[in-house]
Amino acid sequence: MRRLLLLGFFCVILLSLAVPAADDAPAPPRGKPALLVIDVQNAYLPMMPEAHRTTGMMMVNYAIDVFRAHGCPVIRVYHTSRQGDPAPGTEPFEFPATVKVLPDDPKIVKNYPSAFKQTELEKILRDRGCDTVFLCGLSAVGCVLHTWFDAQAHDFRAFMIKDALISHRPDLTRSVEEITDAVGLDAVEYMLDSQGK
Repeated sequence: MRRLLLLGFFCVILLSLAVPAADDAPAPPRGKPALLVIDVQNAYLPMMPEAHRTTGMMMVNYAIDVFRAHGCPVIRVYHTSRQGDPAPGTEPFEFPATVKVLPDDPKIVKNYPSAFKQTELEKILRDRGCDTVFLCGLSAVGCVLHTWFDAQAHDFRAFMIKDALISHRPDLTRSVEEITDAVGLDAVEYMLDSQGK
């Protein structure tokens, strides 16, 4: 019996030497976050209450500034129906000139509520090494929410940006923010600052 206990003790010591401590284990690779600016198009913005739209658009631009300052992708997402309404290339289809997107920001045109359904969004994100998406735009209760769910189904971490979401009813926007644990832009900046360290 004593010999068996000594043998067991010896095996435990050998195993503890063979398995590296958790502190010595290499950290898993961290991907890069991207910002999805969803459907802030001239055709849809007038459907949103003015005060809610004004605050939301200011925060969308702030989010764009934050992501650009950290060298993270800003991806433009546009919606058109399967019948082509609003038609790409027309004024109703475009973002207002006040939105700080750039012509060379990746562009997705979708026909479904989710920006992942039948688009190149996943490929664009994977090609850029992104594993996390932050979402802003409209509608909080429609396309943004669908994209948030689909991002997770495609194995991306997904975060809504508080106050950078817009819908036809501010109370529903707040509900979406609560349900999805939306993060404020100060927290987003902190996360992006930490990402570079």
